[in-house]
Amino acid sequence: MQKKQGKSPGPKKNFSQKPTFKQKPSSSPSYSKANQEMNTRQYTVKEPMELLPFLIEKLSSLGRNSVKAILARGQVAVNGKAVTAYNHPLLPDQTVTINKDKIVEDIPLAGMSILHEDDDVIVIQKDAGLLSIAANTQENEITAYRQLTAHVRNHDPKARIFVVHRLDRDTSGVMMFAKNEKAQQHLQNTWQESVKERTYVALVEGMVKKPEGTISSWLKEHTKSLKMFSTPYPNDGQHAVTHYKTIQTNRSFSLLEVNLETGRKNQIRVHMQDIGHPVVGDKKYGAKTKEIGRLGLHARVLAFIHPTTGQLLRFETNIPKLFMNPFREAPGTK
Repeated sequence: MQKKQGKSPGPKKNFSQKPTFKQKPSSSPSYSKANQEMNTRQYTVKEPMELLPFLIEKLSSLGRNSVKAILARGQVAVNGKAVTAYNHPLLPDQTVTINKDKIVEDIPLAGMSILHEDDDVIVIQKDAGLLSIAANTQENEITAYRQLTAHVRNHDPKARIFVVHRLDRDTSGVMMFAKNEKAQQHLQNTWQESVKERTYVALVEGMVKKPEGTISSWLKEHTKSLKMFSTPYPNDGQHAVTHYKTIQTNRSFSLLEVNLETGRKNQIRVHMQDIGHPVVGDKKYGAKTKEIGRLGLHARVLAFIHPTTGQLLRFETNIPKLFMNPFREAPGTK
């Protein structure tokens, strides 16, 4: 997870409240009075009682109907969870919060978690198996892009998400999206300069004997199979450079730290096949084993210059525990 999440630069939104907006004037005197007097307030429950009487007691300057309206509009939370029931039971030491606007609760996310969010970017950790963004053939499938769009529109119906880069469906790890077109364009146009570190861990087949190395080739995509491959002809395709270091190895498997100098489609997977050590579980690029039941590729670190603040943000995640399984000794062995 991000090491210094609390110190990340950039303005961070408080998603416990929606942005303020002008409400239409009402002919109801009690409603207007409620609007004038209501600000975000917090109270601690002293003795057991129901929520409505508690609110009437605390908001004594408002009429009963005004208090009911505040409750019905979803502006009251008990211990951080929105409550609308008049007879909701309160217990001592619980916290009751009354908000100026309706409380918006974040929607649950499947197969991903948010590491950082500000006005310009969202950084997530994606699980293996989740698509970054749908292809034409998976229009109804759950993706990171669709979930994040729903997440931001939960707070602002006009909000949008913009794709900056992608991870393969079966690759887990850190990736980011932009929250406005200006940030997206800046990151994409300055990708080589803005991205300071992209580190992966790859579990590959076989013993990689060379402790570290660099793989350089020209990548092309097969027109029919859409499979990437290294062309033997210089300057034919996109230049791709991959650096690796061996973290751990045995006779059957190696765990590598992989740094990308370029970010081409399937680059690591092709380059691992090129050196005779395909990524575990990657049948498309020559793997023969399914040792961990998933693709052995994880985007561990992403560090980049924030498109607005110009400050360096770095996010690091743990190596998936499954990747260490091939190196654990069997019970009873030495």
